Amino acid sequence: MKRAVTLKENYEFRRMYQKGASAVDRCMVVYCRKNKLGRNRYGFTVSVKLGGAVVRNRARRRLREVCRLNGDKLAVGYDILVVARGRTVTASFQELTAAYLRLAKKLSLLKETP
Repeated sequence: MKRAVTLKENYEFRRMYQKGASAVDRCMVVYCRKNKLGRNRYGFTVSVKLGGAVVRNRARRRLREVCRLNGDKLAVGYDILVVARGRTVTASFQELTAAYLRLAKKLSLLKETP
């Protein structure tokens, strides 16, 4: 993902936690909130509780790839924050993808298909 389409600032993450809609799964939590930018921005959070730096970075890379591959299925104009949970580390890539799409559907983020 390009640098311009990611959430980086602490206030952006705090705003997502406070005012964003959320959906929870065993593998991840997804927060979303409309933005006025005409494109989606993504943020990823992995807690220190999941493990060392190698484990956290691997979990973050896997979540980023799930979002990248399924980005064209989502509606445009949202800030999306993905928070890793304990199962993120051990779940297969297919499980992560299915969980992400299920949560996106729950949050009404999926595009309307004719």
